[in-house]
Amino acid sequence: MDRREFLTISTAGMAGTLAGIGPARAAEGTAAPPMNASWRTFEVVTDVELWPQDTPAKVWLPLPLYRDSDYQRTLDIRWTGNASATGIYRDPKFGAPAYFAQWSERAAAPKLQVTTVIATRNRSVDLAKPAPTQYATREELELYLQPTAHIPTDGIVRATASRILPMAGASTIERARAIYEWIVENTFRDPKVIGCGTGDIRFMLESGNLGGKCADLNALFVGLARSAGIPARDVYGVRVADSATWKSLGKSGDITKAQHCRAEFHHPTFGWVPVDPADVRKVILEEDKERTLPLGDPRVETARETLFGAWEMNWVGFNTANDTRLTPETVKALGHFMYPYAETTKGALDYYDAQNFRYQMTAREIIA
Repeated sequence: MDRREFLTISTAGMAGTLAGIGPARAAEGTAAPPMNASWRTFEVVTDVELWPQDTPAKVWLPLPLYRDSDYQRTLDIRWTGNASATGIYRDPKFGAPAYFAQWSERAAAPKLQVTTVIATRNRSVDLAKPAPTQYATREELELYLQPTAHIPTDGIVRATASRILPMAGASTIERARAIYEWIVENTFRDPKVIGCGTGDIRFMLESGNLGGKCADLNALFVGLARSAGIPARDVYGVRVADSATWKSLGKSGDITKAQHCRAEFHHPTFGWVPVDPADVRKVILEEDKERTLPLGDPRVETARETLFGAWEMNWVGFNTANDTRLTPETVKALGHFMYPYAETTKGALDYYDAQNFRYQMTAREIIA
């Protein structure tokens, strides 16, 4: 059965937009991504195929952020396949949008293709120029202060934040910056970690092993910020194009393994402020294939300065959901939702194993 649907998303009620667009200060010898760049349009195609013997089966695919913003807009969603039931749902806690498909009978191999078209432009908050913005609701801020299974805010997390934070009376920006800088200087990207990591920050701190990938290091920023009373959240998504500045911070074409988690914290004047300390550590480890870069390398300095308050939007955001069950309800809570997820007669499939799961994601830029 073939189905097609166009999704139009309103910007009304948007809970956190740019306070302003302005260039980040670049380190000498390296140019930061242009923050006044125009909109770009990307097509992302996800193909899924399951073994016939595994039906009945259910699949959830992450969709782009359900609210349009000054840096990302959803233009089109369409799909084809032979599912017996389909729909677009949002989880009840975080509002994470998902395309859901179900195969009830054991017939031909279950197949599904979902295509999304998204417009993005580079995002920056000028922290030197307060400007009017749309603020998050009280309920939203309270949600992103709460602990989750992978992101606790008590015990060693709170104790660590207390050691990091500057003296009493420091501003929200100063406190968030102190946490960001601590992560840049004290963690490391661990290439042995599968996928994007689990984000189990209590284990990281208790074990003293501060290595991981984006869902670990940026979750650590989120947990430390929340424990300090700063609303913060992970934003899960996928890279869709090469970076204008860093070879290590982009991916185009086959993006099956290009998932990436970023982070935000909320400021009462600026709204949601983008950060990405995990990508600073990625530049350190992967930008130069011959060696690990020192913190003083111009490429690292540019990333460190730029990624506190800005995102290069060669990336598409999906959702802020962690430790939640999707809708229709999944058999288990997902630590994060940025990979295709499936449940079959075998139970929950391993979304890190795209070959066993048999899915592929591709991205291309649409040039007008």
